[in-house]
Amino acid sequence: MILRLLNFVVIGALVLAAAYVYRIKFDATVQAERLAKLRSEVRHERDDIAALRAEWGQLDNPGHIEALAKRYLRLKPIAPTQFDTLDHLPDRPPQDVTAANKDPIGGMIGNLEPANSIEATGSIPAAAPSPSGGASAGPTPAAAGATSPANGAPR
Repeated sequence: MILRLLNFVVIGALVLAAAYVYRIKFDATVQAERLAKLRSEVRHERDDIAALRAEWGQLDNPGHIEALAKRYLRLKPIAPTQFDTLDHLPDRPPQDVTAANKDPIGGMIGNLEPANSIEATGSIPAAAPSPSGGASAGPTPAAAGATSPANGAPR
């Protein structure tokens, strides 16, 4: 009788072991399928990245950008009158721009001189008629607040 009971216990243990092995095999198969799917997705994403890089290279091509600029921007060539000498640039920022200001560049932009003076970019303003009726060549350096770079005195 004990021998029979021992046989049933051994058969039961073998059935449980076979079920456990089958479960492990099934989990391994599911994981392998998941891994294959992930590898396929990674391959697909790499192909997409390669296509996007090729498209970026085409869009980033200087010839392509130049053609788009000519087509849409309607840029004009630079005229020699757009340049000015360095001695016309201000020596330092306006005095009312303080270090406590959180945006010193914004303060400089807000404190630009009126439009009838020399532009901050160094461009030369157009001639405006003077109040006496004659044409003026623009503001005088003293009126514009320009200083000589050599000694800081008004020109």
